[in-house]
Amino acid sequence: MAAELIELAPIDQALLDGTHGQAAARAMAMLVRYGRASGAREFVSVASAHIDGCLYHGPSSIDFVERFVSLGGRVRVPTTLNVAAVDVTHPEWHCGPANLLDAQRQLTELHLQLGCKPTLTCAPYQRVIRPRAGEHIAWAESNAIVFANSVLGARTDRYGDFTDLCAALTGRVPLAGLHLEENRRPTLVIDTVSLQRSELPRDLYFATVGYALGALSQGHVPLLRGLPADTNEDELKSLGSAAASSGALALFHAEGLTPEAAQFADQATLASISGQSISAADLHQAAAKLCPLNEGEPVSAMCLGTPHYSMTEFQALSAAVRGRRAASGVEVFVSTSREIAASVDADEHLAPLREFGVKVVVDTCTYVSPVVRDTTGAIVTTSAKYAHYGPGNLRRHVGLMTLQRCIRSAELGKVAPDDR
Repeated sequence: MAAELIELAPIDQALLDGTHGQAAARAMAMLVRYGRASGAREFVSVASAHIDGCLYHGPSSIDFVERFVSLGGRVRVPTTLNVAAVDVTHPEWHCGPANLLDAQRQLTELHLQLGCKPTLTCAPYQRVIRPRAGEHIAWAESNAIVFANSVLGARTDRYGDFTDLCAALTGRVPLAGLHLEENRRPTLVIDTVSLQRSELPRDLYFATVGYALGALSQGHVPLLRGLPADTNEDELKSLGSAAASSGALALFHAEGLTPEAAQFADQATLASISGQSISAADLHQAAAKLCPLNEGEPVSAMCLGTPHYSMTEFQALSAAVRGRRAASGVEVFVSTSREIAASVDADEHLAPLREFGVKVVVDTCTYVSPVVRDTTGAIVTTSAKYAHYGPGNLRRHVGLMTLQRCIRSAELGKVAPDDR
């Protein structure tokens, strides 16, 4: 039996035997094989799941989910959906293959038939209900994983397409990876240059610290020291998504900021761990790598919201663009969830966004979904993740900038002078 190396609890055996339906049995059989490959000795229950396989990659995306629907499957825990391949609510913005719209609609509908919630956001942690510290979850999407583990203190391994849905259909996962206490302990201490000494604007500082952190921490769980005491969640979101992009980081501890960091603060613990540092030069080097644009270069679009924008970020953007307007021909896209988009639409105080020319994209992220029509100019962004993946995904010239420089570039229709 495939399960012979793993101790099965009564619920696991019942799931395998089909007591809870054939869909759950099929999913559990896959998880047993997955657990055996990961060296797990037992399973653990999860409180929620977040599905990345809802982004259409091809016919196999539909085939996999369709099979569970045909078996009468239903998710056993609250399950949210990650971004889709396209914003189907604004089909007029889509610049990719026309058949992608229908395929994505079908894939989303199949997940809804399984009982998933149509959140379609890469930032499920921005919802009102979110995981508690110490709670086991099964989340996919790199930035959601690193945020849940690090900032919330929840426990998830790096789940990918298909294993995430199996976890949702069973409510169980192998007790392995970052679900285990011993694998969450820091194995590397990294001291970062302070914000003041970095001589970088605040938003660029967190993006580049994250990018440098990921590159330094591959294969490690880092304890990061030196961040400002007033670092907020949006800044940790920016940092974590950058680190997940440059180094596939799934967990970091930030001294004085993240919930598990305090237990590793004693000197005896730190003395036994090797150390590294991030210098101001490292951050400026990361900024240069992620912004290969030249001053005066034509700009086609400003794309924000990778990861999805929070309400606080929309409010800050609205204040920053008040009384300003993007140049003719420059598109401005900001990605977010349906829930936050509805709040933005209903808030009359955010009128400056519409006056500037902001288009609020839902259900997707614009670094995977082609929406920028003018292919002759560059795309400017505040997201290190976008600047890392955008050029390869979209075959476009992309540059990481501060929010103020992005806004000025959108106003001018060309890359504005560096404001550092």
